[in-house]
Amino acid sequence: MATPVVISKKIVNQKRNLQEFSINLEDIPNYSINSVDGDFLLQYRLKSWEIYQNLPMPTTMDEAWRRTDLRGLKPDTYVLKPNFDHPVHPPRNLFLPLLGKKQAGQIILIPGQGTTTTVDSSIIESGVIFADLKTAHKNYSHFLAQSLGQIVKAEDGKFAALASAMAEDGIVVYIPRGVHLKEPLHGVIWSPGQNLARFSHLVIWLDDDSELTYIHELSSPNQSNSQSFHAGIVEIYVGEGSHLTFIEMQSWGNDVWNFSHERARVDRDGRLDWIFGATGSHLTKNFSDLDLIGQGATAIMSGFYFTNKDQHLDHDTQQNHLAPNTTSDLLFKGALKDQSRSVWQGMIYVAPGAQKTDGYQANRNLTLSREARADSIPGLEILANDVRCTHGATVGSIDKEEVFYLLSRGIAYPEAVQLIVEGFFEPIMQRVPFAGVQRRFRSIIKRKIR
Repeated sequence: MATPVVISKKIVNQKRNLQEFSINLEDIPNYSINSVDGDFLLQYRLKSWEIYQNLPMPTTMDEAWRRTDLRGLKPDTYVLKPNFDHPVHPPRNLFLPLLGKKQAGQIILIPGQGTTTTVDSSIIESGVIFADLKTAHKNYSHFLAQSLGQIVKAEDGKFAALASAMAEDGIVVYIPRGVHLKEPLHGVIWSPGQNLARFSHLVIWLDDDSELTYIHELSSPNQSNSQSFHAGIVEIYVGEGSHLTFIEMQSWGNDVWNFSHERARVDRDGRLDWIFGATGSHLTKNFSDLDLIGQGATAIMSGFYFTNKDQHLDHDTQQNHLAPNTTSDLLFKGALKDQSRSVWQGMIYVAPGAQKTDGYQANRNLTLSREARADSIPGLEILANDVRCTHGATVGSIDKEEVFYLLSRGIAYPEAVQLIVEGFFEPIMQRVPFAGVQRRFRSIIKRKIR
């Protein structure tokens, strides 16, 4: 079988007038000219910094960024360290277990205020690594050196390189061979602060024949009259015969410009269930890739988003079938209010020789105002001849007859709209096997509709 080549969106040469970040080499975490040779993490950051400097800022002339304009970004106004007169406490419900009454462990990262780690001692004895990035660098440097930057490369984009160089807030998870965690792990990054540049890095690595449910939450308070920034990386490896349920919930404040590069690599007979919810930020550009590298690998990705006001959410997904007998199933559903906009660009890629591929992708959008706009662009790149790949996309408004029917039954107009929107999202809810996550999504729907 020929070596597979994944088709990706290229950067074109053009005149670019976007400002660069006011970040220098000395701003890299733990930078010291005397420790470069002996510290692999610093070497990784310095190499990423060099790549960052050589990559131009993306513009709407780049295919992947054609529908997301960064001219409103103010990178020269950001600060790297928050300055608090007193602690800024997050909402209590952010830390509550979403998958039952008990968790195997939880890490809470609050930039500028510290890190809190709670973990069951029994799972540490089984060889599990669950630590923040600083602790992993200190105590598990051998594993970190083998895993960090192996799945998401700094070369993947300007913001991927910047996050690779600057991320100090991160979480590292390793599940050894044969370990099946029945209770979930939960990581929370709560990041208050105005005009703040945030960087995060998550690594999840499942060895063969292992199992994990992981919840990844990114959140900050709504803040007016400011602009903040986040660049993040998520790297996931699912080993042979392993199963990961990955729940990602993004509820950044309305001042945050959010950029992330996320990739999951699933090996032979492995399975990934990826549940994605995005309701926050002013602007988001998210790259989410699935690489199915072993025969029998399966990935199911379910996306939920709800926008209002002037929010702009752009999700770029890629399902890469790089081995025979692999399956991917992607469904993204979103509702839009006011003057908000969503963009979804999806691609199923089937490599030469990846026969018996079964790939599906769909994006459904419900616009709740005349000013809202949803762009939906599915795509296929198939280089094998014995496959089944399908895709679909829809954009529509609420059916007036449905509203009339509910009104005729004595239901008030706001409640009628809420029922229709909840029904629209029900296929996504059915893909979420956890009542706590469903309740969180349903509460977001009610809050956004008001």
